Amino acid sequence: MRWNSLFDDLEAQFSAGRALEKESEITDRARIELAGIDLGDRLRGAAGAEIKIVLVDGSVIGGVLGHSGSEWLVLTEGARQWLVPHASVLSYQGLGKVALKPSSRIQQSLGIASALRVLSRDRAELVVHLAVRTGDGYKLHGVIDRVGRDHFDLAVVPHGEVRRAGNIAAVLTIPFGSLAALCSGGAMASGARSN
Repeated sequence: MRWNSLFDDLEAQFSAGRALEKESEITDRARIELAGIDLGDRLRGAAGAEIKIVLVDGSVIGGVLGHSGSEWLVLTEGARQWLVPHASVLSYQGLGKVALKPSSRIQQSLGIASALRVLSRDRAELVVHLAVRTGDGYKLHGVIDRVGRDHFDLAVVPHGEVRRAGNIAAVLTIPFGSLAALCSGGAMASGARSN
């Protein structure tokens, strides 16, 4: 009779040890899997979700997460669309836990220059928000003329005007590192909110 309780106790200890070992193994696997997930994977997993981001200039933008490249994302905020470089984002809210790998090498290789070239080709009127950390930021209205490897040329035109030689106020060369965000032309200074 004593032996039965002794063996029952030994069996319970063995079962508890195996359960603890299995739980530890699951935790280790989860940590290893999480270590392989990058921000782009999380952004692809949150496509279609309402998220909020804080930019380097303190602006807060909320909207539905659309496309996501290797270095940028697109948010739709009502009638406006925002193209935001990952490097300009201080924090994300609402990404969730789902992570998706790129569906193709092309999707994985779409950098900020690729997105800017599309906007340049379409001659889209844009509001360019530069990464400044004081006041209400620095915004320019214009059309992207050319896109290099690490910079783009913006033809600054009055808001609502079509890019023509006679109405270009200046052509500015903007390094990618200075870009906080681009917004579709319908957005005035009220597009981003400051906290």
